Formats: sequence, structure tokens, C-alpha cells
Amino acid sequence: MKRLSKIPSAGLIAAVLAVAVALPFVVSGYYVQFASKAMLVGMLALSLNLVVGYGGLVSLCHAAFFGFGGYMLAFMTPEDGGASLWLSLPTALLVVAAVALVIGALSLRTRGIYFIMVTLAFGEMLFYLFHDTKIAGGSDGMYIYFKPELVVGGRNLLDLESARTFYFVALALLAGAAVLVKELVGSPFGRALAAARDNERRALSLGFPVFRVRLTAFVVSGVIAGMAGFFSASQFGFVAPQMLGWHLSATILVMVVLGGMGSIIGPVVGAFALIGLEEVLKTSFEHWKLIKGLVIIALVFLLPGGLRQLATLLMPERVDASATPAKPRSDEAPANV
Repeated sequence: MKRLSKIPSAGLIAAVLAVAVALPFVVSGYYVQFASKAMLVGMLALSLNLVVGYGGLVSLCHAAFFGFGGYMLAFMTPEDGGASLWLSLPTALLVVAAVALVIGALSLRTRGIYFIMVTLAFGEMLFYLFHDTKIAGGSDGMYIYFKPELVVGGRNLLDLESARTFYFVALALLAGAAVLVKELVGSPFGRALAAARDNERRALSLGFPVFRVRLTAFVVSGVIAGMAGFFSASQFGFVAPQMLGWHLSATILVMVVLGGMGSIIGPVVGAFALIGLEEVLKTSFEHWKLIKGLVIIALVFLLPGGLRQLATLLMPERVDASATPAKPRSDEAPANV
């Protein structure tokens, strides 16, 4: 019976993927670019959910990792051509991982509101580093005139100038990030992370390396955010300090809450919903930000579990099992983490 109960969910996922693959062939270039942007932002929200939804750690510096990934592309793009993806992407992710490692190692020594304050402080430090100095154009930002290239044998295998090609790259990145997070939260590592979220003292008494597990999740989350920022900068050909600001971090946190914390698909749905809502309101109302705030407040009151709660009410048999990570048993070996 369990196998049969998984068929509708598998069919739903297949249908969504089929629509996603067909989309760039049936809509205009504007909507293809909009969908690409939404998928990269959804990837950023998914990365934040790893530490917020599954780790119980409210971080307000994830936009800094997103922006840092974009700035690394700007630094490594030559003036006469596109940066090599073989070199620029791994380098950018390594730098972002190092930054996340330092910030996480210091921030995770605090708890609760102090953790939020410390991550906010680190995010603002990086924002003003780029805003108030001459680094990469200061407050004016920096243009990226050429898309990165994946060159093999003298031929560029990825024409990121094509909106359709970029769309499929963004789709692949989002799918890959979703699979990675799903595998992590379903592994002994994910159970240890959930155990630390639910009861840190009990997790420590069982022998789980709580600090190491949380730091690993923080760094992995930062790397996913940095990859989203790298390709977002490639899409728009521009980076600015606002990409690192706490306003973006707060907006992404709203997306996670709006879609449903502790779910693989929830943050992505929240990202699409919020970006789509902004797009509709911008074209219809002058004071669209006020209306957006009212809509978000209404959704929070009506659906405290996020938009995923609406899907649960409509289709209770298709609840995403990943939303409630399994708790570790008392006899589970910490060495597996």
C-alpha cells in the first residue's frame, strides 16, 4: 500500500517537470527570463530552508553568500570575453564556502536571538565592504559584459546568452539543489540536524557532534546560495551591494515561511508565489508594496503552515514526507553522522 501511495506524488512530480521542460517552447522570452530568475531565487530560498527549517537556525546573512557568488563572477570575468566556468565557478564556490565557514564558526557559538544578531551583523559588514569602498565599483556596482563560457576543444558548449539555454541551466541547478537537500535531510546527518533543532541537550547527550553538524549545514547552505548568486549575476550582467543586504535576506526568509518551512518544495513555491505576486501588483497598482504586505499578513493568519498547508488541505494523501524529518532513535550510532 505504501508503494501505491507514492504513485500520485511521483506522477505529480513528473507532470511538473514536463511542464517545466515545455515552458520555454510555448511562452515568450520575457516569461522564460522571469522563470529563470524565479528558479534561482527559489534555489536561494531552498538553501536558507536547510538551516532555518531543518536546523532551526534563523540566519540573516544568506544574501551575503548570494551576493558574494555574483561578485566572484564579476571579479573573474575578463574585459574581452566571458569567464571560464571550469575555473570561475569552482573558485567562486570555494571562496563562498570559506566565507560561510568563518561566519558559521563564529555565529554558531551563540544561540537564539544572539545568533540572528550576529549573522545580521556579518551580512551588514559584507554589504558595507562593497558599498563604502572602491571594491567592484562601490555603491554603483559592477557590470558583467560577457556571460561565462563552458569551453571544450575551442567550442563553447553553453550559450548562456540564449534565454532558453539559461532557463534549462537554472532548472538543472534548482533540481540538483533540491535533490542534494533531500538526500541530506533524509540521511543520518539530517536526523542529527533535526535532533539538534528539537532538543540540543538530548542530541549532545546521545553523542551527536552538534556544532560540526550545524556548521556543515551552514556551509552547504551558503555554497548553494553562492551558486544561485553566481548565475543570477550572469543572467542580469550586473552586481551591486544590494545583493548582499539584509533586506534580501529578510525577503528570502519570508519566502521560506510563506512556502512552508521544513519542506523541500515549500521554499521554492514561496519564492515563485512572492515574485509572481510582486510582478502582478507592479503592473496594476502604484502602492503595490503596501498591498503585498497586506497579502502576506493575510496568508500568515490564514495559513500559518505556509502555502504547503493549503496543498495538505486539498490533497492530504500527497503530503511531502520530507517536511517532518525523522528523529534519531536513542540507539542510533553517532558515528554515522
